[in-house]
Amino acid sequence: MKPVRKAVFPVAGLGTRLLPATKTMPKEMLTIVDRPLIQYAVDEAREAGIEQIIFVTGRGKSSLVDYFDLGFELEVAMQSAGKSLDKLDCSRADYGEIVSVRQQRPLGLGHAVWCARHIVGDEPFAVLLPDDLMIGQPGALKQMVDAYADLGGNIVCAEEVPANRTRNYGIITPGEIKGRATEVLGLVEKPAPEDAPSRLGVVGRYILQPEVMDIIGRAEPGAGGEIQLTDAMAELIGLQPFHALTVQAVRHDCGDKAGFVLANLAIALDRPDLAPLIEDYLARR
Repeated sequence: MKPVRKAVFPVAGLGTRLLPATKTMPKEMLTIVDRPLIQYAVDEAREAGIEQIIFVTGRGKSSLVDYFDLGFELEVAMQSAGKSLDKLDCSRADYGEIVSVRQQRPLGLGHAVWCARHIVGDEPFAVLLPDDLMIGQPGALKQMVDAYADLGGNIVCAEEVPANRTRNYGIITPGEIKGRATEVLGLVEKPAPEDAPSRLGVVGRYILQPEVMDIIGRAEPGAGGEIQLTDAMAELIGLQPFHALTVQAVRHDCGDKAGFVLANLAIALDRPDLAPLIEDYLARR
């Protein structure tokens, strides 16, 4: 069984739910306290042992790659002023660690993943959606990689969602349950509550086998007229092992304004340097 060494980050979206902030700035560069969203996702991938990070970008997203480059002028200025560069260490990438490809048309998540097919090659790979900020120890992807070592095949991250929100998720038809892993017998994209086979929804972390790329490549549109990753994954069920893992992590939907604000609040309350001020403010409110 090949290890998971590569991760795909579909980051070409326009971020319309966070306008006007995202008019000229990628939503993945919006900060949760003092780090951009993309930094949290990259850190999670690194912790899980990912060696190559693949950004699937679009027009106006060059700052995502620039962020992980060497900030020569900034670093020289800080050194001259006697300031520490420790806070910049995490935003530097080794040579070849980060590569990018373009998704030239917004044809759906499945299509975005397919755009990375030549870099993924014949290896299993992870997919991370930075909008879904996952906070856990260890990180969500590390938990999934550890489960992959035992289960193999395909693994999706899942959580129980409210019945009235099944239209927002890929929903699992569950089979045998072993600990936090549930066998996946079926997947349906964004079903109505009355049609949903369960309330176990797929959220933004995946470990997939390379065969899914051939299925996506048929370019068959699904829900919303887009090329859905869920539909392609569903075709692998029964052909390869397929499980959903309920990870021990808190998820914040940072593609939504309320979720974005709550994520900032939650992360700030976990910071010893910020928590007293935040708690005092909330108490006074």
